[in-house]
Amino acid sequence: MTERLEGLQGWVEQQLGGGVVLTPASEDASFRRYFRIDRPGGDSLIVMDAPPPQEDCVPFVRLARQLRDLGVHTPEVLAEDLERGFLLLEDLGSRHYLEALDEQSVDRLYGDALGALVTVQALGPRDGLPPYDRALLQQEMALFPDWLLQRHLGLEPDQGQRQLLEQAFELLIDNALEQPRVCVLRDFHSRNLMVTGRHNPGVLDFQDAVVGPVTYDLVSLLKDCYVRWPRDRVVAWVEGYFELAVQSGVLPAEHEQRFLRWFDLMGVQRHLKAAGIFARLNARDGKPGYLADIPRTLGYVVEVGEIYPELADLGALCQRVLDDL
Repeated sequence: MTERLEGLQGWVEQQLGGGVVLTPASEDASFRRYFRIDRPGGDSLIVMDAPPPQEDCVPFVRLARQLRDLGVHTPEVLAEDLERGFLLLEDLGSRHYLEALDEQSVDRLYGDALGALVTVQALGPRDGLPPYDRALLQQEMALFPDWLLQRHLGLEPDQGQRQLLEQAFELLIDNALEQPRVCVLRDFHSRNLMVTGRHNPGVLDFQDAVVGPVTYDLVSLLKDCYVRWPRDRVVAWVEGYFELAVQSGVLPAEHEQRFLRWFDLMGVQRHLKAAGIFARLNARDGKPGYLADIPRTLGYVVEVGEIYPELADLGALCQRVLDDL
């Protein structure tokens, strides 16, 4: 047992008493680890290990409580040691949306998720959250050439390709910045949504929230890097969301004509970032499992390039990348 794990074990036993067994529950694409504690009465708890300085628990604790106050089902924080990065949390279960989604359940599960999302957007906190600004959007997309093209595939973009990427990035940034601004959780997708018996879904991984484009979390959910649905179904869900957002005061009705374009182009920004992150997780962090998600992720970019002429060249570039994977 490592020194850190011994410290975590001791802290948990201070909260709950001796004899606690920590069973690994999951890891994610960060430095955080999660353990489950099964208790004699049949219930269970989750322990989050978020080692400083790589992780900061303060935003998680603050946002978990703020979102719970709105009726969003985030895990209740039962005990905390923010200095050491230890949290004792309500257990939202072990069934992710990714495992539960199928033809029979998807409309119901996405309906619940869209309801929670609109609540976050209509009422969620904005004070104290950093802006999803031009610099951050650019920094994220740079992960695509830096980590996927150059480091993973060994492809050095030529002058024409660099110009293509620069022009596409500007278009995508402008698209993001012209949208209404809301609380954006940033990782609102099937691996961070839990199927719960009440107040579905349980929402995880919101500590990096920002104030940003209204379509960002929507595209995270409906153009998920881990599961893909036919475009006609995605468009139908987008239309349903838009009606709900207008009813809730998140959006004015006059944005209807431009909303799908906002959504599609926001997805390209997110998917370029995600493809770069997946390559970085392999090369830097020794997590090769995410490489299998790159074809699906870039497939969205290819699809959008076939719909919008201004992104046709970027879509063609991504198709060549897919051919090289």
